[in-house]
Amino acid sequence: MDGLLIEVLFGAFFALMLLGAPITVALGVSALAAMVYMGDNPIKMVQMAWSSVGSFPLMALPSFILAGALMEAAGLSRRLIAVAESLAGPFTGGLSAATIMACLFFGAISGSGPATTAAVGMLMIPAMSRQGYGPGYAASVTAAAGGLGIIIPPSIPMVIFGISAMGLAPPPEAIAAHGPFQSVSISKLFIAGFVPGVIMAGGLLIMNYIRCRMRGFRGSAAPLSARNVARACYQGFWALLAPVVILGGIYSGFFTPTEAAIVAIFYTLFVGIFIYRELDLAEVIKALDTTTWLAGRVLLVLFAATIFGRVLVENNIPGVIAGGVLGLTTNIHAIWAMVIGMLLIVGMFMETLAAIMILVPVMLPVAYMVGIDPIHFGIVMICTLSVGFQTPPLGENLFIASGISGVSIERISLRALPFAAASVAAIFIIASFPELALWLPRAMGY
Repeated sequence: MDGLLIEVLFGAFFALMLLGAPITVALGVSALAAMVYMGDNPIKMVQMAWSSVGSFPLMALPSFILAGALMEAAGLSRRLIAVAESLAGPFTGGLSAATIMACLFFGAISGSGPATTAAVGMLMIPAMSRQGYGPGYAASVTAAAGGLGIIIPPSIPMVIFGISAMGLAPPPEAIAAHGPFQSVSISKLFIAGFVPGVIMAGGLLIMNYIRCRMRGFRGSAAPLSARNVARACYQGFWALLAPVVILGGIYSGFFTPTEAAIVAIFYTLFVGIFIYRELDLAEVIKALDTTTWLAGRVLLVLFAATIFGRVLVENNIPGVIAGGVLGLTTNIHAIWAMVIGMLLIVGMFMETLAAIMILVPVMLPVAYMVGIDPIHFGIVMICTLSVGFQTPPLGENLFIASGISGVSIERISLRALPFAAASVAAIFIIASFPELALWLPRAMGY
């Protein structure tokens, strides 16, 4: 491998990022510079970009984005939040705990961190402020819990990880040392993400209880009412049924994740038009407009990241990086610590989807060499990058929560740090015990 090639590829990439270029431009231009240096025909970039969007699993990406936008327009998200709010009761930190649970519920239909923060925050941040939690705390807990949107399946980052990892075969020396690895599929990732998502939510709930007890945040004056909970569940029955239909179909093997996304769209259209009667043509057009903008943005990054990753793989740069890491240590816990630390830093400065597409070709070979299961690695990677939604300077959830609450990003960031610490502790637990991610796929025959 040519050492100068690494300097050209990464030098151009980091130089463009420092100049403030969009991630798509930085990836594409640095890959083009590397190809010109190697003497490749630039038309190869077009062929790679075309092949990157020619996969059937990728159809799930715009479909899940559209399904999430339609569910918000049809009133499903509002009813899910009402169910969570009915469970708050007079408990310490009950309303903020309900916010975390609402993000958990909404994550099961949105697959997006910012979308979860916006949908839940619009209702719960004002409600918490009225209950005396303070807008700063209300915004911080919502921003932190919004990251659950990409962990609880269906998850857009899981789709991207699955596509990125499918073309990376384990190195022969890794197979010789640890035996064959299971193949990567989006269905397995969806199933594997359920328990870690609950663990991440549990960490946030524990931290929320500790902080609310210290601050004296009580629940509502009204006692927990089974009647109110039953009413909310009755009114939100079709909304509660949506995750059951989507995930139940995937988990049972009745349809693939891509097909599940299409089912989710038609289910939402049926419920929104004929049952709730809140979905009209104008809202459908608005949802399509949102989907087009978001999907187009993601696909542009995917084009450039695919080319960048192909240049890496074809020149064995991931193998060199893996060898360098293993030269430092072969202790799996030390390697997990390095991987998680790096991902936390990357998540602070880079979009989640771009980080996945860039880092999977680099880091997955390291995981293979120390015997880490690729499904387990993918879940830990996505859980870690979810923390980036609540940490500056990028912190998309912080901007959304700030806009809703009117509190500065700096104040929200400081209040969100304990939640970030709780999430990191949960991530290390998930990384240390692979069965937390792997037992459910195995129990279901994957």
